[in-house]
Amino acid sequence: MHHALRVGRQAWPACRPASPVGCILVKEGRVVASGYTQPPGKPHAEVMALARFTGDLSEVTVYMTQEPCVLHGKTPSSAQVLASSGIKRVVIAMLDPDPRHAGAGVGVLRAAGVEVIVGVLEPQVRKEFAVAFAGSVSKLV
Repeated sequence: MHHALRVGRQAWPACRPASPVGCILVKEGRVVASGYTQPPGKPHAEVMALARFTGDLSEVTVYMTQEPCVLHGKTPSSAQVLASSGIKRVVIAMLDPDPRHAGAGVGVLRAAGVEVIVGVLEPQVRKEFAVAFAGSVSKLV
């Protein structure tokens, strides 16, 4: 998760008003792809990471700093993209900071049979991105 956090730092501030998210794909203990939130209208972190990996996703674990989004707007729902990708395990630092969506992405993943672990390194991610999350949520609420 520390590596996903480092990747996520690259998103800020260009991703505003979206939250900065870092995502890595790990296979057999090795990082095989990564991505971070792009400017509005561009791919989200997990979609970028998936696009950079060409192998079998069934043996890959996804580590991401924030729960994948469920909204479909300029980009597809990241949670749905992950759910249909063949990924079997996702480790998330924290739920979506927007209370209207918190837990929804996890629900999509679990409904698709994906094992989801939430809360890994959450205090550090919240502290690191506190300003970014506050700005992102205030734009939405």
